[in-house]
Amino acid sequence: MTFVITQSCCEDAACVPVCPVQCIRPRPGDADFATAEQLYIDPSSCIDCGACATACPVDAIFAEDELPSSLSEFGAINADYFKAHPLTPAEPPAVSRHHVPRSVSPMRVAVIGSGPAALYAAAELSEIPRVEVTIIERLPTPFGLIRAGVAPDHESTKRVADRLGRVLVRPNVTCLFDVEVGRDLSIAEVLEHHHAVIVATGASRPRRAGVPGEDLAGSVSAQEFVSWYNGHPDRASLPFPVTGPRAVVIGNGNVALDIARLLAQPAAAYESTAVSDGALKSLAASGIEEVAVVGRRSQAFAAYSTSELAALASLQTVDLLAEADEVAVSDDDRTVAGASSRGWALPRRYRIVAEAATRPRTHSRRIVLRYGLTPTAVLGDHHVTGVELAGPDGTTQVIEASLVVWALGFTGHPIDGLPFDADTGTVPNRAGRVTDLSTGRVVPGVYCSGWAKRGASGVIGTNRVDSAETVASLVEDFTEGRLADPPGDSSSFAALARVRRPGLLDVDGWRRIDAAEVDAGRDEGRSRIKLATWTDLRDAGRGD
Repeated sequence: MTFVITQSCCEDAACVPVCPVQCIRPRPGDADFATAEQLYIDPSSCIDCGACATACPVDAIFAEDELPSSLSEFGAINADYFKAHPLTPAEPPAVSRHHVPRSVSPMRVAVIGSGPAALYAAAELSEIPRVEVTIIERLPTPFGLIRAGVAPDHESTKRVADRLGRVLVRPNVTCLFDVEVGRDLSIAEVLEHHHAVIVATGASRPRRAGVPGEDLAGSVSAQEFVSWYNGHPDRASLPFPVTGPRAVVIGNGNVALDIARLLAQPAAAYESTAVSDGALKSLAASGIEEVAVVGRRSQAFAAYSTSELAALASLQTVDLLAEADEVAVSDDDRTVAGASSRGWALPRRYRIVAEAATRPRTHSRRIVLRYGLTPTAVLGDHHVTGVELAGPDGTTQVIEASLVVWALGFTGHPIDGLPFDADTGTVPNRAGRVTDLSTGRVVPGVYCSGWAKRGASGVIGTNRVDSAETVASLVEDFTEGRLADPPGDSSSFAALARVRRPGLLDVDGWRRIDAAEVDAGRDEGRSRIKLATWTDLRDAGRGD
């Protein structure tokens, strides 16, 4: 029997070093690791020890004979990967063991952000003796996109927060929530109390399409929409029109599929999840019957994963359909796409879409996959009434809709006092060391990780390897004497932060918020009911 890695794989590769026969691929450092949809286990080499399942932070690994029926195809998906990438013998990857020499002072590091990249970095740093870590987070709550970006029906993926959350309570970690660097404190002030700072603020700005009508009411970014249904305090109170019969999602990535799935399914599919109360009420009254998912290029270049596409095809109350005259893949596209790292998975994806193109309607709700269409205008006077699309031959068509969601990706935002590359939406860096954009010189003591470092790509676990590189650069610089001792310490920094933000929350404040949400959810048979306004979060955090 073999073990099988399934849809919720977060790719943090915690399973790789524990495998005694090294039959999990791709591994960090492999050519296709950064672009892989998930990790895979070679069924012909697995010795059924189960170490990988124990190490997995999101419970994505199952014994083959215990696979849930909804995940049964993942046995073949794992096997197919190794047909295209035969396993070659390999030694277990080396595990980095950092240390701070006793001949120098203890190292103090501030981490800006508390999403996956920030917490992976903080976890690695706080395991080093004689290191103190300060986590600074703008929101009253930790976990970044784990809390505010992962779809509410992907609760297994959200379990990574349970493991990452352990770092928040370590004795050498101080948490300062509801504090914003760039508003309440400057980068320079952070460095006056720490040897180094790691910027892990993510990429929270949506990419814009730049078409006429994009700013009409009812035309919204995926960032706004996802934040709304996940109860982010910046967006939870915004109204979103879900009363019309059709919505259009522009984009072909996993976020686009998440949004389509949420809009198309009955609200009952989310009643036990942590979806925001406001979104749940809106979905219960929704009049949406059809969600069109529009991609600019052919399906060969769609950025969604095979598993997310397959999940749409298996929805019990929603038809997955496609336009038959749009699903063909040209020989040129097939060749170019087939040469990519995920080329081996394309035949399975083509089959799913081909079946969608011939499937009859059997339900009142449907998701329709559209390909090769470029948005040229959003129509309407004050509110969206439709979107105009141009085909490859230049002809145009109009899809009537009351809601258009733009899922075109994300970009970073600048922080005062920090270099920023507006073209890439990232902090310029070399191996995590922040560099001056004009001179290319390293900025002493300033580092970055996650989407702020590499752009909005990869999944949650990608940040583990990314953060390890940054931490290695930082520790090397400290031990080589390149980082000056700051005049202040972490205690004086916390005191300064409390002067600037008298109501800031610490880890006990987060614990009170967490307990309040979980308790409220338990009463209604849900995993939690999120507090979704700044006032409610702050009141709960302070115990008011």
